[in-house]
Amino acid sequence: MNVTDFLKTYQIDRRQTDSVKWDGMKQAFGRADLLPLWIADTDFKVPEAVVTALQKVIVQGAYGYSMTPENYFAAYANWQKRRYGTEIHPEWLRYGTGVVQSLSTLINVLTQPQAAVMVLQPVYFPFMKVIEENGRQLVVSELEPVDHYYEMNFADIEQKIVANQVRLLINCSPHNPVGRVWSESELEKLLEICREHEVLLISDEIHHDLIVGPQKFISALSVKKGFYRDNMVMLDAASKTFNLAGLKSSHVVIPNPQMRARYDAYFARLAAPAGTYLGQVAALAAYQAGQDWLDGFLAVVRQNFAILKQLEKVQPQVKVYDLQGTYLAWVDLRRVIDPAKLKQVMLTDAKLAVNLGEMFGQSGRGFVRLNLATPPQNIKAAVARLQKVIENK
Repeated sequence: MNVTDFLKTYQIDRRQTDSVKWDGMKQAFGRADLLPLWIADTDFKVPEAVVTALQKVIVQGAYGYSMTPENYFAAYANWQKRRYGTEIHPEWLRYGTGVVQSLSTLINVLTQPQAAVMVLQPVYFPFMKVIEENGRQLVVSELEPVDHYYEMNFADIEQKIVANQVRLLINCSPHNPVGRVWSESELEKLLEICREHEVLLISDEIHHDLIVGPQKFISALSVKKGFYRDNMVMLDAASKTFNLAGLKSSHVVIPNPQMRARYDAYFARLAAPAGTYLGQVAALAAYQAGQDWLDGFLAVVRQNFAILKQLEKVQPQVKVYDLQGTYLAWVDLRRVIDPAKLKQVMLTDAKLAVNLGEMFGQSGRGFVRLNLATPPQNIKAAVARLQKVIENK
């Protein structure tokens, strides 16, 4: 599906629909007259097959206890195998209500209180929150900027693992917010360091369907033909791919049987929901019939990124980092806007609701994360506002 057809069919006005992105701006930013490019969901309707599947459930009128749809696993596993060559076996799969919820559970399953847990910053800010709120020690290794992309600092990672006795590492793959799709060689180096030092790894792969550049996505499950599977857990969901976050359904993939037994025992004590039926119905339909929709959506993201890159051409001191994966652009404004004034400039002058880079770690100070999952006219407007602000500073 091309951009024109996708926009004609799926573009939607989400104002006055209890949308956090649009209707929650007053609460989050103190004003409602901003252009929202912040929270990571989209301004597009889900695939038509998803609506049809949900309508079929809704119209029957009974919403009691339900089982995971019988053909759900096959649809999910086939999607992973066909698109990425990722092997997933039925006994590995557990369900959750979201990746962050699953992270919280796994931190308690895989580590003891006060254990050291590592992240690679700048990174999705709930990683830090869930580590610290569960009484673990946060250890940070900074990603290294190289021109228009970031790399892992393997020497720093290993040194800090040893110095802090790190027991668990959480990696974002593809990476939010810097947009990297990690290569197999990079993932292998990281996984080997973890194996050597008896560090477990959680791979958050929720953005893995959102590959914008030419890089190929490879799951941590597949690295070195699955060599590291017993030392890791993979988390993902259909929520970012198909705009289903409100339906609260995600996946926890645990190949190691002993680790799986520990997870099951802890989860049983929580008496927590293992996903939702409507979320699974929606994801099943998306995996079965959402390919054309996803192609159109990614075409919109690529066009929006090209529009955003124009800002760099007219303002060379702005750096727009390469977008290999996700629909979240990472923009360095430090040389054109004082980081101490960036929040006020975005709200008052540009009138943009954005995620400030410092939310993702102190190395992100002076950056902004922009959500490109929106009609192109919104990105054009944002670029025009940013250009005007920079010119008038």
